[in-house]
Amino acid sequence: MDTDVTTPRADHPVEGYGRRVLQGELVVCKWVRLFVERHFRDLETGADRGLYFSVPAGERVLRFFTLLKHSKGEWAGQEFALDDWQKFYLFVLFGWLRIDGTRRFRIAYTEIPRKNGKSTLAAGVALYLFVADDEPGAEVYCAATKRDQAKIVWSEIARMVKSSSGFCKYIKPLRDNLSCEGKNAKCEPLGSDEDTLDGLNPNAAIIDELHAHKNRGVWDLMTTATGSRRQPLIFAITTAGYNRQSVCFEQHEYAEKVLAGTIHDDAFFAFITSLDAGDDWRDPNVWAKANPNLGVSIKLESLQAQCLKAQHDPASQNAFLRLRLNQWTSNEIRWVTFEVWDQNAGVVDEALLEGRTCFGGLDLASTTDTASLILAFPPIEPNGRVILLPRFWIPSENMELRVLRDHVPYDAWVRDGWMQATEGNVIDYDVIRKQIQQDYRRFAIRQIRYDRWGATQLSTQLAGEDGLEMVPMGQGFASLSSPMKEFMRRLLDQGIAHGGHPVLRWQASNVMARMDPAGNIKPDKAASRERIDGMVAAIMALDGVVREPESIYEHEGIRHV
Repeated sequence: MDTDVTTPRADHPVEGYGRRVLQGELVVCKWVRLFVERHFRDLETGADRGLYFSVPAGERVLRFFTLLKHSKGEWAGQEFALDDWQKFYLFVLFGWLRIDGTRRFRIAYTEIPRKNGKSTLAAGVALYLFVADDEPGAEVYCAATKRDQAKIVWSEIARMVKSSSGFCKYIKPLRDNLSCEGKNAKCEPLGSDEDTLDGLNPNAAIIDELHAHKNRGVWDLMTTATGSRRQPLIFAITTAGYNRQSVCFEQHEYAEKVLAGTIHDDAFFAFITSLDAGDDWRDPNVWAKANPNLGVSIKLESLQAQCLKAQHDPASQNAFLRLRLNQWTSNEIRWVTFEVWDQNAGVVDEALLEGRTCFGGLDLASTTDTASLILAFPPIEPNGRVILLPRFWIPSENMELRVLRDHVPYDAWVRDGWMQATEGNVIDYDVIRKQIQQDYRRFAIRQIRYDRWGATQLSTQLAGEDGLEMVPMGQGFASLSSPMKEFMRRLLDQGIAHGGHPVLRWQASNVMARMDPAGNIKPDKAASRERIDGMVAAIMALDGVVREPESIYEHEGIRHV
């Protein structure tokens, strides 16, 4: 290893990327520029702190990457050709050493949007640390919240090994283990859902999608388990998240402070690509700031299509900002705009729907505010609209007080027939049951979905005495994400007809959606400012339409709205 810290060196070709950044020739964000400035500044001042840059160490990892091959996609089987930014990134990460010859950086935090090659780059780094880091008895772990997530990077490592005859001579691939017997080394996937995480002695850990970690468990375990290693490296890769109380946001803020120079931590490597404050996320000219692989692994046309959708779909907007432009967002999203909703008014004529197959969604979440039934009628021709027929109920007692309190015209809606008021201070379920019985006689209601934690007695009566097929439906991400996304897709394609029903329109404007780290969404009743029971019922009703596609064209010839 090069330990001559006194001999000046000439500029290296790999550093040409950094010089172009400093000269303003490349479109990069503030944090990438600070990353580059830090490197060149440390070349002048690092020796004062016991640091030096070893060109051979930096070149060694780059030569190692020439041995790797892509395992899937359009580059499958081809040599891993690093882009200029990746070469500079690796050159800096592995070229900086301490005066004792060990690696300078012990934690590497990398925050880049999806499809910029994070996982593939991480797999190459892991393989290098596994077999080429001169670490006796190396233990490299690919860690994530779940073992399946951890296996994403680990599986890429395994594929890299299998694609190279040179590696295959020394590395033995097993189901969940890569072992190099000559070096007594191993590489394994590791999830926080493992039975035990004790007894680990890692020299390196690849922590995948740190934003998805709900607690500090994996992070703290890995950062504290490396104490006996001479030059361990915790290599964290992630996209931006939304939980600002998470270990990921903690590392994100720390990385920004290190890059900005407000915290001096020579062991912490930070690389973040994102938009800058004030950038218009709709402007394609700034997308390269967040996506260094734009034009390589990321197609401009793909980003343009997703951006267009995001401009009309608030849920897609947050996902686009977070996953494709690396912007930290909230997981609370205003779900639909009035513009998109009103484009789907159409004409709904109950008389023309008689005899038609439909699916219901029943939400009785509150006995003192409003309750709703939405009937969804599948289209009778390709690319036709799903027709929504809403029913709403409200207790008559204290309705005028609620009008004043909520500034919502319940009384006018009741007077004009958009809602039905039931006697008393709670909603009368017998009235709802009679309406459903009447609708059952008029329309071919195939199923009614309902919240399995509510409406137990009414659903039992409807199923047992009235003969309806009642389908309980969970209210979490697993049950609601798919139909909610399908609902929005149809709204954007003007594939819904709701007739401009004022109560449903009001409730649509109230819906706040919550997103989980995987991009699944569900209505967030707690965050929604007013009632959304009708929209929840509509989403459940659409789930019936989507799950029963054979019913869509069975009434061919009936007039379609």
